[in-house]
Amino acid sequence: MLQNMGGSCVILSAMSNINDFGQPVGDDLGRWVPPPMIPNAVLNGSYVRLRPLTVADAEAVYSALGQARHDLWTYMPFGPFCSVDDASDYLRYMLDQSDWRPYIIEVDGRVHGFKSYLRIRPLDGVIEIGSIVFSPQLQRSTAATESVYLTMRHAFDSGYRRVEWKCDSLHQVSRKAAKRLGFRYEGTFVNATHYKGRSRDTAWFAVTAEEWPDRRRRLEAWLEPTNFDQNGDQLRSLSTVDGPGS
Repeated sequence: MLQNMGGSCVILSAMSNINDFGQPVGDDLGRWVPPPMIPNAVLNGSYVRLRPLTVADAEAVYSALGQARHDLWTYMPFGPFCSVDDASDYLRYMLDQSDWRPYIIEVDGRVHGFKSYLRIRPLDGVIEIGSIVFSPQLQRSTAATESVYLTMRHAFDSGYRRVEWKCDSLHQVSRKAAKRLGFRYEGTFVNATHYKGRSRDTAWFAVTAEEWPDRRRRLEAWLEPTNFDQNGDQLRSLSTVDGPGS
């Protein structure tokens, strides 16, 4: 519909909320209240286990990542880890950030990488998943997908209304992963930051609380044991899964 606003016409969707001054405004938050800082918790899945990271994990992290090809670190502002001390320094950095909650990723009791909630803003209900490093064995695995699902689920179950994913706009692997997992591309911030002597344009992706039920159904349907053959290979790709009840 068209609304006359001081002599100019503004196109409003039929779903727009209009205040007493005839202005379009955002949806009412209803009964939503800001959640607390996301609690540390052990997140158990069928294929992977996430637990809060500690400095004592440095040796296991180095064992999992120290021999990884150096191209693993191209788009990371840290790394490679050339020693246990290198790993320890970065783990300490993550633990020192008041708005981060880092996690160790374990498969069959062995450490295979780490990830973190970061830039956590409880008052806005916004949280980011980032600083993700998968060992070569974990990359492109069912456990890797489940690890992201578990962190998304924990965030939304804790009352957050927006989960973000950001990456270097040139990092095609990360961009494809975000879209595959159901994150919606929102745009690119040019010259957003810099690292390793290079400028970085940052691509933003997100899933909102309203979108999460659909994303959750798809991810849970894909993770069902019946979607994998006896060799662990998927029978249906995530992009073709609609999910039960959809």
